[in-house]
Amino acid sequence: MLQKLQEILAMQRQMGVLLSARQFMWNLLAYPKATESFVNDFLADTGIAVDFEFQQPVWVEVGRRFARHAKRRRQSVHQVPKRLLADFIIGSHALAHADRFMTLDPKRYERDFPELKLI
Repeated sequence: MLQKLQEILAMQRQMGVLLSARQFMWNLLAYPKATESFVNDFLADTGIAVDFEFQQPVWVEVGRRFARHAKRRRQSVHQVPKRLLADFIIGSHALAHADRFMTLDPKRYERDFPELKLI
């Protein structure tokens, strides 16, 4: 799977800069057996730049999207919000700074970020 991911990233890199929210890096570091060295090498090898500075519009959009999700979940069988706030941070960052968004879990973003071009 890693080989296929690297091929997809190489193809996307030819189309422009690959930018990641810092939460993406956190998720990579949380992967079983992933070391900080491995993650840093992976980011360098794939040409992914990590954006560690978010501006106010991104944080405002995070709040809006997560609030809509929480409302929808409460109205649906009175459940608590299910998704992690990090998903909304990542999606809002992509919305503000990217023309396309790559995820291995597109269903997570299709409902709450329908305007993102998913790859």
